Amino acid sequence: MRRRLLAFLCVSASLLTACGALPGTGGDERSTVTVWLMKDSASPEFLARFTKEFEHDHPGLDLDVRIQEWTGVGEKVQAALTSDDGKGPDVIEVGNTQVPQYVEGGGLLDLTLESATRWGRDDWLPGLADPGRERFHQYGIPWYAANRVVIYRKDLFERAGVIAPPRTRAEWLAATEKLNAHGDQGIYLAGQDWYTLAGFVWDEGGDLATETGGRWEGALDTPAALRGMDFYRRLQALGEGPVGADEEHPPQAGVFAGGKVAQIVAVPGLARTVVAQNPALRDRLGFFPVPGRSAGRPGAVFTGGSDLVVPRNTDVREGAVAVVSALTGARWDTELARTMNYVPNKAKLASAVAGEEGVAAMAAGAAHGRATPSTPEWAAVEADNPIKGYMTKVLTGSDPATEARRASHRITEALTVAY
Repeated sequence: MRRRLLAFLCVSASLLTACGALPGTGGDERSTVTVWLMKDSASPEFLARFTKEFEHDHPGLDLDVRIQEWTGVGEKVQAALTSDDGKGPDVIEVGNTQVPQYVEGGGLLDLTLESATRWGRDDWLPGLADPGRERFHQYGIPWYAANRVVIYRKDLFERAGVIAPPRTRAEWLAATEKLNAHGDQGIYLAGQDWYTLAGFVWDEGGDLATETGGRWEGALDTPAALRGMDFYRRLQALGEGPVGADEEHPPQAGVFAGGKVAQIVAVPGLARTVVAQNPALRDRLGFFPVPGRSAGRPGAVFTGGSDLVVPRNTDVREGAVAVVSALTGARWDTELARTMNYVPNKAKLASAVAGEEGVAAMAAGAAHGRATPSTPEWAAVEADNPIKGYMTKVLTGSDPATEARRASHRITEALTVAY
């Protein structure tokens, strides 16, 4: 069998460090830790380096890294968490916002002790850490992040007399109004780009949904959330983005590549797609964080990325924890960020990507990033997303407060299906 009984166990994290009680380190016994990682999350070269050094540092352990496809992975992970055949993974990479649905079934190992005593959980990016936490228990361990920035045309900024990227929302509106001239769009912002709207809502102190007494309710109708929508409306009007579609219909990279758009809000990696479609833009693109309400703090953004989790049914617990500790620790986390152009899992590690303009802008925003409401029922909201319809209604002249109440009611219904 792949899995072996532990030679001995230590009863605390401090004892683990003191006695070196990883499987197999006390003799000839060896254990294999099976790790599921998602396709393209880490390069083959990175994984080869990590595996070689990890096995060198942990002579009782062998790593078996298996690459998974995102499509259909949810069902595959759920099956692995409930399996008792001893053949499943010991460490799994999952999307940060997916963690609550795996916590709900009770299939994840509680890593609160390690997080508090050894891994510095107070320093983690909130957009990665919060979805991995239920109450005071930490199940998902932040690995890497990615989020939206503003990708802009340096030449169009110069032509419009905008000498530096804006740092506040007010400056952003003023600059975009200047850019929205001479046949150019100041910004291309689709009417249903709800992830971008979420950042504006959070910046104002609002939220998409809130929890009271264990029950979730839509919150788009609060004054703060309405202020976020109003800013979105004003910014979106400074371009020709379709009010009834999201950023993928049509793909905004293609629109930007057309040469008549000064700015888009997107992950920095989208610039490669733009340049592939229009090589003349190769040296004309720049990046800056989504501006916030004040110059000293970038705007809030939706933080995507991945956490690492350990199934409760693993029988190489200490080996699995060692893998998580290594991959999410400062050394390998920053190397992954540099290799793959990600944001490291702690804001204080952002200097590792400071040399890459787009990633540095992303890291500045990630420090104030958030995730969608941490409930497994949120997937039901996104399945028939009422936020998109609400945005279109407001952008076509409907009363914002009325439409926000309707959308909030639909969000509440979707979040209470399970009750």
